[in-house]
Amino acid sequence: MNYQSIILPHIWNLKPYSSARDEFKGKEGIFLDANENPLGSPLSENWNRYPDPMQWEIKEELANIKKVPVDQIFIGNGSDEAIDLIIRMTCAGAANSIILCPPTYGMYEVSASINNVNIISVPLTKDYQLNVSHILASVQEDTRIIFICSPNNPTGNKINRTDIYSIIEKFQQGFVIIDEAYIDFSDEPSFLHELNTFPNVIVMQTLSKAYGLASLRLGMAFAHPQIIQILNKIKPPYNIGGATQALVLKALRNREFLFNSIQQINHAKNTLISKLEAMPQVIRIFPSHANFILVKMEKAQELFDYLISQQVITRNRSNVALCESSIRITVGLPEENQVLVQKMQEFYS
Repeated sequence: MNYQSIILPHIWNLKPYSSARDEFKGKEGIFLDANENPLGSPLSENWNRYPDPMQWEIKEELANIKKVPVDQIFIGNGSDEAIDLIIRMTCAGAANSIILCPPTYGMYEVSASINNVNIISVPLTKDYQLNVSHILASVQEDTRIIFICSPNNPTGNKINRTDIYSIIEKFQQGFVIIDEAYIDFSDEPSFLHELNTFPNVIVMQTLSKAYGLASLRLGMAFAHPQIIQILNKIKPPYNIGGATQALVLKALRNREFLFNSIQQINHAKNTLISKLEAMPQVIRIFPSHANFILVKMEKAQELFDYLISQQVITRNRSNVALCESSIRITVGLPEENQVLVQKMQEFYS
């Protein structure tokens, strides 16, 4: 694939910033190169030294977990950083366009708007699947990205894999971004192991969901090594702090937590769904391959407000197209889910 025809020329030819830690990668020695404070820090642990700008230890651990080469991994300050960088490396403002399939994750649109990129919206079908023919018909000469979120947020369902293949195979003038933030909760295999087959695919994942590390802000993009090189070239030099790197590395080595987290959350989700199905005011519970469920119900706005008053916080999605009268419920602890159900029953009684 000719990536140079997709990447903006000034990005392709950019000479990246060279940090002190790029020029010397050792951990031992007298460091007089980066204008750091030699006295340490006021904290119990010393964070006075700049961190590894390329996060190699984390990437090596991820390569082992995900079964992908290290040179196919980009690490960002949350997936939002990867979204922004991908748009900036391919889109010259209003001279280019991207395709979104709402309802979907809102940061695709926000990042495109910040960068003044034209947005082509092709809504999902009533079953929250891709409208493949409409998407392909909407591609313009200047279109550089198609975003697909699977499992999708806020709907929770997985996107038909055959439809994703159709988009990948027929859209060759840019990138198909597959956002797999919730893939750990799904029985759907990741597209990670198809990157060598589809050089126009970039897969995004996160440690914020199944890994329980939302506060640390670490997202991942997986792609052809040439694309990873570009992303590393245009990211800020120290985009992942040293404390985050240390904590993430420790968390990644605790494989048991991830396994148990997925098992317990999926079990709690099924239990919650069973209880909600018994409520006559629940109109529909949409299929979920994530750690949340989208529920269409009577008096959704009033219920949402009542739950807030009872300090049960959900997400009202009723103002989102195709999600009318629906509330998105994150699966909580079993006792939290029980309180939710009780408060819903109180409201409807």
